[in-house]
Amino acid sequence: QVQLVESGGGLVQAGGSLRLSCAASGRTFSIYGMGWFRQAPGKERVFLARIGRTTGITSYADSLKGRFTIARDNANNRLELQMNSLKPEAPAVYYCAASSDLYPSTSNDYQYWGQGTQVTVST
Repeated sequence: QVQLVESGGGLVQAGGSLRLSCAASGRTFSIYGMGWFRQAPGKERVFLARIGRTTGITSYADSLKGRFTIARDNANNRLELQMNSLKPEAPAVYYCAASSDLYPSTSNDYQYWGQGTQVTVST
């Protein structure tokens, strides 16, 4: 198993930037594909980005349009999400997740989740 702890959330103005981090412990971090998801109150969890185990291959939700960057540091068991040009929206919790699947595609393919970190983008 792997344990995940997110940090870096907070309040930011629209147009600003925020960097989220996810610290992993437990099993070897590099065996997991990693992803970031967002969930607003009363809404379904939404995929934002994912990154491969060791290839560094990334994939993003179309809505992000190059504003977000996912990165991982396998040596230090960390995952990050750099968020730029943030748009005003309802507060949401951002989650990092780990998958032992070879090609995770939906949230159901991720077996391990952090507790989340809240992000609020104000106008």
